[in-house]
Amino acid sequence: MSDSPRTTDTLTPRSWGGVDDVVIVGGGLAGLFCALKLAPRPVTIVTAAPIGEGASSAWAQGGIAAAVGEGDTIDSHVEDTLVAGAGIVDEKVIRAMAEEAPARINDLLKYGVPFDRDLEGHLMLSREAAHSHKRIVRVQGDRAGAAIMAALVTAVRNTPTIRVLEGLVVDDLYVDGRYVTGIHARPAGRAGKPMALPARAVVLASGGIGGLYAITTNPREARGRGLAAAARAGAVIADPEFVQFHPTALDVGKDPAPLATEALRGEGATLVNKNGERFMLPVHENAELAPRDIVARAVFAEIQAGRGAFLDLRPVEKFSERFPTVFAACKAAGLDPSSQPVPIAPAAHYHMGGVLVDANGRATLDGLWAAGEVASTGAHGANRLASNSLLEAVVYAARIAEDISRLIALPQTLAWPADSCEVPPPLAAEGIEDAKRLRDAMSKYVGVIRDSAGLVHALGEILTIEATAKRPSVRDMATTALLVASAALMRTESRGGHFRSDFPNADPAQAHRTFTSLEEARRIACAATAKAAA
Repeated sequence: MSDSPRTTDTLTPRSWGGVDDVVIVGGGLAGLFCALKLAPRPVTIVTAAPIGEGASSAWAQGGIAAAVGEGDTIDSHVEDTLVAGAGIVDEKVIRAMAEEAPARINDLLKYGVPFDRDLEGHLMLSREAAHSHKRIVRVQGDRAGAAIMAALVTAVRNTPTIRVLEGLVVDDLYVDGRYVTGIHARPAGRAGKPMALPARAVVLASGGIGGLYAITTNPREARGRGLAAAARAGAVIADPEFVQFHPTALDVGKDPAPLATEALRGEGATLVNKNGERFMLPVHENAELAPRDIVARAVFAEIQAGRGAFLDLRPVEKFSERFPTVFAACKAAGLDPSSQPVPIAPAAHYHMGGVLVDANGRATLDGLWAAGEVASTGAHGANRLASNSLLEAVVYAARIAEDISRLIALPQTLAWPADSCEVPPPLAAEGIEDAKRLRDAMSKYVGVIRDSAGLVHALGEILTIEATAKRPSVRDMATTALLVASAALMRTESRGGHFRSDFPNADPAQAHRTFTSLEEARRIACAATAKAAA
């Protein structure tokens, strides 16, 4: 399929006819929260997996960052974010987000999220790496994501103006000039008739790109498909080179890799090598609570040196009770964290880049909004501060709902006819080898540590896979990988989640965000690979 976005003259009628009011692509936190905020406006949610599944939001262990604790301040939250973001955070964006945090926490409470409270009814807070205060609003220690999603799924199912179409993936956006007029979708993982959903507004909430890497904490669905569709339609993409690798994924051979939340280190867990040495002590003054990119590189270095990397959970009081998700993952892998440290490795965890949006969540194409990990707001800079992601998702989902309501008149029809799609079976084998080849190349050459030669090699692999892909899913993976690798090649410095061994220091002249397009990414890739072949 070509890079050209679909145009309105290819639209075909759907069985129920007419034009959707708002179509939301994705059933994670941002998508569900936006749909609820739009009620009673009619909304259609399109998602490959059942809502609440296949979304990174449901796997989030830490919680939501909010300066609501005693002694904490908005200024402190902002400052911590600026430091972690390595010089390119948009301060106005994060300040506004931090100020809105209490209101969004209250929204979630109203939707039934059971945040932890003390005996006096106050929210219980945890501290995570690079935060100066305890400000992580949590649920049962490490079950925030699952609990939040369960509450929102129930609320969505009980809202008659929200229709959910499960088992559909979005291949492309329909565009008319600069205006997005709908989406093109098809059954996920199985043969079936594609369908067109014309819409007055499209909200991308399709998640991240972790599945582009061989080791990731993200669900299988997080492979950058929404980002690829937006890029093909002509949307500006921001900061694609900045990928955050979580330093403590359990290294037990599972795909995706189980996550060991950062909150564990906030509660006393330490990082050691096979000799029992705490290798973070000489690396950073905050040791295990250093920013994620620093910890991830240190873990990677220990593994590369043959010393291995392990998380010692024995200092964490009542570990099995307070962190049941991690405890269960350890037990399922045959590990006994009470007797010995557990093996870990860095894993692709979060994409700071994405579809460029403004303060209202508007993309650079009219009629298109984006929220959650698929969007790039400027709040995270080069390295996201822990638990700011869920905050960003709900803040921008709410803003988008308000913006759409302000711009587009409420339609007369406030309910949808019943409709559904069956949940798809597992993916067919075709294209699996190409996907594995791409994931391996991304991990090896566009991972925790990068250099020019490796990036050019990766770009060659990506271009070949994109040109020959038989599955739309693999094509989309390659398109998104092209955006990440080309931007990484052009940023000749190290900053936050982007580390170049051939340019190991930060360059003050490059202390700015990246703004690119698919056309520009392809130009960079073709020029670099041609030069290498000459």
